[in-house]
Amino acid sequence: MKERWLYLGVLLALGLGWGSTQPLGKIAASTGYKPFGLIFWQLVVCVVVLGGLTVLRGKRLPLTPAALRFYLVIAVLGTLVPNATFYISIARLPAGIMSILISMVPLVAFPIALMLGAERFSQRRAMGLALGMLGVCLIALPAASLPDPRMAAFLPLAMVGPLFYALESTYVARFGLNGMDAVQAMFGASLVGLILCVPIMLALGHWFPMPLPPGRAEGALILSSVLHALLYAGFVWLASKAGAVFASQCSYVVTAAGLCWAMVLLGERFSPLVWLAAAVMLAGISLVQPGKRSAIAPDDAPLSPPTMPAA
Repeated sequence: MKERWLYLGVLLALGLGWGSTQPLGKIAASTGYKPFGLIFWQLVVCVVVLGGLTVLRGKRLPLTPAALRFYLVIAVLGTLVPNATFYISIARLPAGIMSILISMVPLVAFPIALMLGAERFSQRRAMGLALGMLGVCLIALPAASLPDPRMAAFLPLAMVGPLFYALESTYVARFGLNGMDAVQAMFGASLVGLILCVPIMLALGHWFPMPLPPGRAEGALILSSVLHALLYAGFVWLASKAGAVFASQCSYVVTAAGLCWAMVLLGERFSPLVWLAAAVMLAGISLVQPGKRSAIAPDDAPLSPPTMPAA
């Protein structure tokens, strides 16, 4: 019984922590910093934190051809492309809306898995997908759901992130982690992502020096990056102890917490249609989620929580 309450407490802490990263990302992106400059510093923080965790656990970073290919794919699908579109979108859309849209990862992953033959069609999961689409429509179509109707033009760009995270999760589900645990995998992907990010950042003129001491925007970026790395390690631990299905339920807490953190940190307020859209989308996710599975070891844990970017 004590373990059950411990796991539930960790689950809530993970969801509350991850929910804060959306408004923190908006604070970081709303000051004029360019996307790849933000991604560079985000990856620097993740490499330091995840690298430190890897060393403290007595692990090494595998450098086999298969591992390097894995790092490259995850760096592109899970970081460079979706995070670039995230920072562009979050600067123009309410953070609460982004918290709802990012929850669509399982909904997008389902039809991809169908096309690849990795999943079988079921009416229950198809209904979940339909509910997810309805949730997006409730945000995009009515003029009253967004503070400015012109924001709807950025919703397709905001959906690029969930698409790429779904591709990432599909890739991991199909090819596995090549014998690594999830923290090692994320460390390697973050390191390769950092190497790839540098020339792109310099070519586009997105570089900015990190001021010391960091200001509000820079502090928000550092805090959100540290939170993600530490919370991800916590997610892997929870999945190994309580099972992947139980751990994945933090998705619902993340979305709800993201809306609440946006109200507390940014003073955002949402129309009843937005709250309805969140409820409809979460109902869709509950239908699309896979059935119960037994507890899994860290090596088999999903690479990232269903609703969160990989680093």
